[in-house]
Order: sequence, then C-alpha cells, then structure tokens
Amino acid sequence: MTFDIENDDTTPVLIVGGSLVGLSAAVFLSWQGVPVVMIDRHYGSSPHPRAIGFTTRTIEHFRQVGVEVPASLQGMKPPRRARVESLTGTWIEEYPWSPGGDGSYGADQSPVHAIAITQDRLEPLLRDRARELGAELRLGTELLGLTQDDEGVTAMLRRREDGREYRLRAQYVVAADGADSAVRTDLGIERHGVGPLSVQRSILFRAPLEEYLQHGVVQFEIEQPDFRGFLTTYSDGRWVLMLSDDVERDAGQQIEVVQRALGRTDIPIELITTGRWNLAALIADHFSDGRIFLAGDAAHQLPPNRGGFGANTGIDDAHNLAWKLAAVLSGRSDPRLLDTYDAERRPIADLRHDQLFARADYKAYLTGPASDTPVLDDSAIELGQLYRSAAVLGADASLPPAALPEQWAGQPGTRAPHLWVTLDGEKRSTLDLIRHDWVLLARDDRWRIAATDVSETLGIAIEFEQIGTDIEISEPHTLEHAYGIESTGATLIRPDGYIAWRTPTAPPDPTRELATALTTVAAATHGPSHQFHRVPLDISW
Repeated sequence: MTFDIENDDTTPVLIVGGSLVGLSAAVFLSWQGVPVVMIDRHYGSSPHPRAIGFTTRTIEHFRQVGVEVPASLQGMKPPRRARVESLTGTWIEEYPWSPGGDGSYGADQSPVHAIAITQDRLEPLLRDRARELGAELRLGTELLGLTQDDEGVTAMLRRREDGREYRLRAQYVVAADGADSAVRTDLGIERHGVGPLSVQRSILFRAPLEEYLQHGVVQFEIEQPDFRGFLTTYSDGRWVLMLSDDVERDAGQQIEVVQRALGRTDIPIELITTGRWNLAALIADHFSDGRIFLAGDAAHQLPPNRGGFGANTGIDDAHNLAWKLAAVLSGRSDPRLLDTYDAERRPIADLRHDQLFARADYKAYLTGPASDTPVLDDSAIELGQLYRSAAVLGADASLPPAALPEQWAGQPGTRAPHLWVTLDGEKRSTLDLIRHDWVLLARDDRWRIAATDVSETLGIAIEFEQIGTDIEISEPHTLEHAYGIESTGATLIRPDGYIAWRTPTAPPDPTRELATALTTVAAATHGPSHQFHRVPLDISW
C-alpha cells in the first residue's frame, strides 16, 4: 500500500493524543501501512503509572502487530482484592476479582492471557514499535485548532520548544485526547451516562512492603470508622493510595494519611507524585463526525474497575478503526465503511457502562433504582462482544450484545474463535491466520477458486486457508464446529479478526456468493456504486 505524501506537513492520518490509545492507534495504523503523524503536548509518559491491567483481547492485538509485552510482575493468576482495616490491620474479607467470572478474561479461549504492566512501562514499548513501523511521533506539540472540509482536515499546531506554529493537512483525524477532549467539545458532541461520580486524589509512593504481598492480594480497600481509601501496589516497589475526599495535602499530611492506610508509622515512605482526577461514566453520543473519529476516553469515560474497561476499551477502538481507515485510504473500500466504527464501538461502550453499574463496585453511585442488568462473565465482555453494522452480515437484533465466546460458535459479528492448530508444521493459533488481509476459511477446494476470482475482481486481498491442507487439526471437524460451518461451508474473517459472513454449506455459485458478501461488508469500491456525501464542518479554538 502506498500513499502520496507531498511534504512533512501532510499526512493521511493525524492522531491527537500520545497516551495509550493514541500510541496504539499509531502502531495499528502503521502496521497496516498507513503513514501517520501523532502529536502530544507532553514529551513522555506521565510520572503516575495510571493503568496497570491489560486484558486478553488487548494482548491479542499487541501480539498481532509485534508488540512484545513482558510477563506480569504480579504473576499469572488474577489479582486479588481484600477489604481491610489497614494493610497491616484486621482482615475483613476478600472479594472475588470479578463477579460471575474467575478474572481470566477468557485465557482458555486465547493463545495469550491478561497481563499486569504499568502504563509508564507499556507506553515506551508502543512508542518504539510505532517508530519501527514508520509512524512520526511529534511530542511536545500542541493542537490549536481544526478546520474540516470535504477533502480533509487542517490542523493548526504549535511546537512547545520554540513556539513555532504551523499547519498540517490530514485526510482523517483520530482524536485520542482524553476525557476532557477539546476536539469532542468543539465538535459539539454531547455525552450520556451516569455522569460525574467523584473527585479522586492519588498519592504515589515507594515503600518496602513486600512482606504484605505474600498471600497474593495486591489491592486493599481500607475501611476505618472515619477513613476510607483504596491502596494498591504496582509490584515494583511503588504503591498508590486513592482517596475520594478531594483534600489538598502537603508532604507531611501525605505521609500521615499513607501511614494511616498502612497501619504503621515506622516504615520509610518516599513520596513520588500526586494526582487529582474526575471519576465519571460518560459516553459520547457519536464517535465520529465527518473525517474526525473519537477514541479512548474522548469517546467513553469509564471509571477504573476490576473488568479493566477503561484503557482496554480504547485500545479496542483503535484496532477496530485502523483497518477501516487503511482500506479506505488505499481505495479498496468506500468511505461508507468508516460509518461502521460508530455503529460497532458505541454499543460496546454502552454495554460496558451498564456492566459497571450492575456490579458491586459502582452500584452505590446510582441515585435511582438499582440496575437490573445481568452481570456478564469477563470472557463474554472481552472475547464475546457482538458487532452489528453494515460490515457484518447475519447479526440481527435478536442476538444478545455479548455471550461466552464458546456459545457463539462462529456467529458473524463476533471474534473468530481460537483453536490450536498446525500451520507450516508448527503449533499455532487460528488467530495467527489473521494478518493484514481478509481471510476465507473453508475445507472445500471450490472456495479457493472463489477467493482468487473475487480478490482479482474487487481488488481486495483474500487469504484462503484450507482446513485439512493449509491448516491441520488433530480431531476431525473440530474447527468447522467451532466456526459453525459444515464440510462445504466457508467463513469470511475481517482484518480485525471478526467474522463478517459465513455460509454453513456451499451455495450453487460460491464465487457469486462470496463476491456479494465481500462487496457489502468491505464496502468494496469495485462493487455497486454508492454516493458518499459529507457536510463541511468548521471547527476552531
């Protein structure tokens, strides 16, 4: 894939925001061959570690694009949480990691598992990989304003080191500029949800407390008659105490409150930094406007929880959007494909918002009747979410928004199931079949001919993977059963690993059926013609 870059101040995609979601977008787009410029007003990661838990699906995304995440410092088992008087005081009770699940996030349904790594350790890995793939990261650069028209978006930027202001022209913009997103605000996109919950204060410190981690509990809810807090370790000597009283404390007062949470005054405490942030649950009413797309906290502000819905949901946004932008920018797909980003990702954000307030952690914040939303298993939310859009055929309104991955059995709109198979003589996952292109999975050789013909006609690459030949599996028809097809059927998998279409058995004309399906779900430009109109929008600060 090639793009015409006239000079340093034009780019196919501008990413606003260089934290986890913006960096992930830079990696995913660059891996798809899309040149990107990512800007961030900061020069590096926050001194506060912030997010720590990255779920199975997130690690699958990183595995696909060559980001090697080191093993968790907290071990392989799900982290444990306890309600205590203090770290060294009376133990009241231990909570399960996540209600209705074991905290594995479907690790038995994946070649990988969730990993605990601090955000300030993960972000440098993403920066390095983005640069390796060709992304241009302009750190220390501020966004002053955007102007959108029919052909693209003009950004006004400022370099912080010398104050130089300049214009950059992009065909599309990904706004990953956080919960207080200036891009979202100036687009006039409203938000819905439970809303603001509290103001949180955090104290990050270092202390020799390893002896209190011997039982495997790493999160502590502190409950005293006139004091409450949340204490957790990053398993590298750093700890954070979270308080919801929104009180400004000097260094001495910070030491005192940490000692109260610890239940000891004789342990040396090194203060590192403090933070103040708003705990809220708000979902943008639209995830896109013309050529501008919201991702991460700019699209959905979800408070921290034991399901890891915050950063992980945003990384999933970026993965969903990247292949669609690549397809449109290369001319393979009509811009209508980009409409499916909002159609697919916003319902997922709403689902996770509702799941938060169905669980004990946040039920108390509801001012009205308690939520009657059933609590879903971790693996259903992570690996069993359902997409309904024009990029999926066969996912109607009668289906639930999420289910255990093994219950879907290859349902279009869901993640392609993982199975251990033999590829090129090596044990691999079926997820390894999904690289950059569409994948057609079938046993019947007629589908090989169909894939070749349709690929040539539409100009969209299709990798045909033949069960029993390209893919070997020890138990006959196990793979077909997992994907819901018979020996003559076929499954079409999108570049993001989601099933777009399937036919349990071969139709009379496989080539015609495949061409019709791919033309629809890929918004193929060589298919039936469609008009695409955009309304110009002027955005400025």
